[in-house]
Amino acid sequence: MQPNWIAQRAYLTPNRTGLSFGQQSWTFKQLHEEALLIAKKLATFANTGERIAILAPSNPELIKVIYGCMHMQFEIVFLNGRLSSRELAYQIDDAEVKVVLAATSELEKLPKDINVVTFEQLAAIEGTEIAIAKEWDETQTISIMYTSGTTGFPKGVRQTVGNHSSSAISSALNLGITDSDVWLCTVPLFHISGFSILVRSLLYGMTVRLYEKFDTALCTQEIIAGKVTKMSVVAVTLERILSEMERLQVKAHPHFTTMLAGGGPVPIDYLQRAAKLHLPVAQTYGMTETSSQTATLAHEDALKKLGSAGKPLFFNQIKIAGAVEPLTEGEICIRGPHVTPGYIGRFKERAATEDGWLLTGDIGYFDEDGYLFVVDRRADLIISGGENIYPAEIENVLLAHPNVLEAGVCGIPDEDWGQVPIAFVVLKQPIAELQLQQYCKARLASYKMPKRIYIVQSLPRNGSNKLLRRKLVELI
Repeated sequence: MQPNWIAQRAYLTPNRTGLSFGQQSWTFKQLHEEALLIAKKLATFANTGERIAILAPSNPELIKVIYGCMHMQFEIVFLNGRLSSRELAYQIDDAEVKVVLAATSELEKLPKDINVVTFEQLAAIEGTEIAIAKEWDETQTISIMYTSGTTGFPKGVRQTVGNHSSSAISSALNLGITDSDVWLCTVPLFHISGFSILVRSLLYGMTVRLYEKFDTALCTQEIIAGKVTKMSVVAVTLERILSEMERLQVKAHPHFTTMLAGGGPVPIDYLQRAAKLHLPVAQTYGMTETSSQTATLAHEDALKKLGSAGKPLFFNQIKIAGAVEPLTEGEICIRGPHVTPGYIGRFKERAATEDGWLLTGDIGYFDEDGYLFVVDRRADLIISGGENIYPAEIENVLLAHPNVLEAGVCGIPDEDWGQVPIAFVVLKQPIAELQLQQYCKARLASYKMPKRIYIVQSLPRNGSNKLLRRKLVELI
């Protein structure tokens, strides 16, 4: 068992700032009290332990609703506001949620035939008296996040109390914590990278400095002024901060200790530029199934071990399948208390692990010093601005068009986003690329949209007629 994180933090450090946003701030006691009020309202239409979904921008109101849901011990399905209505409908249906809690600004993205309670409607409910659990079972599911699958159907990943707390504690042992830490959060709270910051805040007693969206100029000022100590980024946001600091000819404040960079490899050039600006970058490797980080490269090793994702965090284990010596490539396998117990919905019968090991599908190796190098984040995965894009999802949309016979998708390098998807189609009947783009736009999130759709005579396949995505780019 573990203590109710929100109540325990409010008891231990009631007057410490837990959240700041713009010119506003809230202590942990205030966050706890507001979350209790929300929990009382939630109790009028949902029972403890039920599954609900949330769709809202990353602002203080969302955090308070999340904490209210945690008090109710709901299984919270985090919905990505960047998805299309069709994609959201799939996740809502697959998760079998009791209700969707949504900000009014997001209503138009939701399907029409679902049970929705807006944040405004929630605020108007009188509420009822309830007893909040003082302890949580470690196996209790707190969050469910959908991650794209190689089948083209996203999987709902369970993340438990034990998963999240293990991840947070391992991160603390690796990065260190102080009572003056402030984590600059500009990543979406519906992502594991964002929600894990909230978990760390509650467990560490750490302030979250929240931004609804990433702002290069403002975030850079926070770093150089010493107002924040840590920040989570992907390569594209890191580069924008680097460019702004170089433009201003400034260095990071000594109080700033960690730029945690995930979502794909960080270019060597970025690391070298960061070192000159005294900006400590810690590269990390993890996924939704591991509740954030599973390996992290300490910033002092960033240039010595260029390209490495570091070593496993304290409670975690990583092995390379089939490898008996260093530098041998194979599938990265992960074991530890941070690994998901399983999936929900259409994938609920699929085991998350084999003999206790999560098979990531990623290819990597360890060097002679035990540092992990990720060779390929899954053979066909496209990482665009930190977002994972699986070609099968886009291919499935294209193949649903009556004029399309075959479809193949791969990624190409992009200066701004790292990679962007492009598509190749064999047609049954003539249709213009623009029409196919419009068809995809109605069915895919904007970041999954193919930058180009090439019409070709055939797609590269092997002897068993399997599509060879790695050869698609040769068709250009």
